[in-house]
Amino acid sequence: METDVVAVIGPQSSVVAHTISHVANELQVPFLSFAATDPTLSCLQFPYFLRTTQSDLYQMTAIAEIIEFYAWKEVIAIFIDDDYGRNGVSALDEALATRRCRISYKAGISPGATVTRGDVMDVMVKVALMESRVIVLHAYRTLGLMVLSVAHYLGMMGDGYVWISTDWLTTVLDSSPPLLQDTMDTMQGVLVLRQHTPDSENKRAFSSRWNKLTGGLLGLNSYALHAYDTVWLAAHAIDSFFNQGGTISFSNDTKLQSVEGSNLHLEAMSIFDGGPLLLKNLLESDFVGLTGPFKFSPDKSLIRPAYDIINVIGTGFRRVGYWSNYSGLSILPPETFYSRPPNRSSTNQKLYSVVWPGNNVQKPRGWVFPNNGKQLKIGVPIRVSYREFVSQSPGTNNFKGFCIDVFTAAVNLLPYAVPHKFVPYGNGHENPSYTDMVRLITTGVSSC
Repeated sequence: METDVVAVIGPQSSVVAHTISHVANELQVPFLSFAATDPTLSCLQFPYFLRTTQSDLYQMTAIAEIIEFYAWKEVIAIFIDDDYGRNGVSALDEALATRRCRISYKAGISPGATVTRGDVMDVMVKVALMESRVIVLHAYRTLGLMVLSVAHYLGMMGDGYVWISTDWLTTVLDSSPPLLQDTMDTMQGVLVLRQHTPDSENKRAFSSRWNKLTGGLLGLNSYALHAYDTVWLAAHAIDSFFNQGGTISFSNDTKLQSVEGSNLHLEAMSIFDGGPLLLKNLLESDFVGLTGPFKFSPDKSLIRPAYDIINVIGTGFRRVGYWSNYSGLSILPPETFYSRPPNRSSTNQKLYSVVWPGNNVQKPRGWVFPNNGKQLKIGVPIRVSYREFVSQSPGTNNFKGFCIDVFTAAVNLLPYAVPHKFVPYGNGHENPSYTDMVRLITTGVSSC
């Protein structure tokens, strides 16, 4: 940035974007990021930051709708503990809350390079003790693969578990040569999101040329396609800038002063005078790229956010459906719905069958009785009359009767666990006082 710059393609990290976007605002230089997905990178706070990919706000909404579709109520979030991870999980928390679901446990893992397998093991052991068996993993490649490997080692990729990964995993699956079977074994049954890019002749032709160039050793993931379109976006906007009589000129910024002993040389940076016009041209761009229609909405987000929903099976993966902000969950590509009126009714929300962890085709319940859960204590009056409603089996801690049957049936219908135990109240020779029982409970001195 010490040399005169009119636009920057990048950064590729949400953490870096938070810092550098302040500089972009001051210098009036548009930053076009095809990889910074942190939903808190707002165009209101950073007007010169343009996200040329989809915000994690939509990805987390897609995950929340998947969880709602399968009628799970609680999930565990495992995430990298930086701006990208924390803010993504925060968006998931909000999306779940609007659907009467929640994150029951958040497990953040340090983003440092010094994180060891032992550190991840400590986190995963705590997760294994929790009630929920629905786990959302939001991380980067190295840490994400380590989490899956540890989970597989601990038996947490077996029957009863549900794993949903954000799109970091599809970048691994799409970019890399076929992964080793040992690596694939650690992610069997995982559901993964991938930014949806419509099929097109241009996309197929580009992929063919790319495969010839790389010898098929490096695949194209959705972020690579967005990076390609981002370069064209910059080219179109700069071309329009010159056609409108724009000139490249810069002004000194007196606000930028280097600190003594610093190597930043802030005083060498200058304001791009044509920044507002170039930004306007960027926001008004409208073309069809490899990722489909490339256009910004009034809130400076790309139009038509959509994701593929992928199921990892065997040596590869298959698509089980799509999610879009327009049509929700479907088994048809999102672009087939854009010409129709929106219909988000529950009957229209569909996905193909999924092979879950443990090679299970039945939808997992999503929870177990936790090993460390606090039991709900239920006071049961030991009456001498109306024993058909509730009574204690002589010499045991078992209870029976109509009230017990109704309670048990209701608990079994709940989509989450309710650990509980019955505690008898009364001497069995006379009907106990309900008033006294409630008073003792409120004062905390009752055994109930």
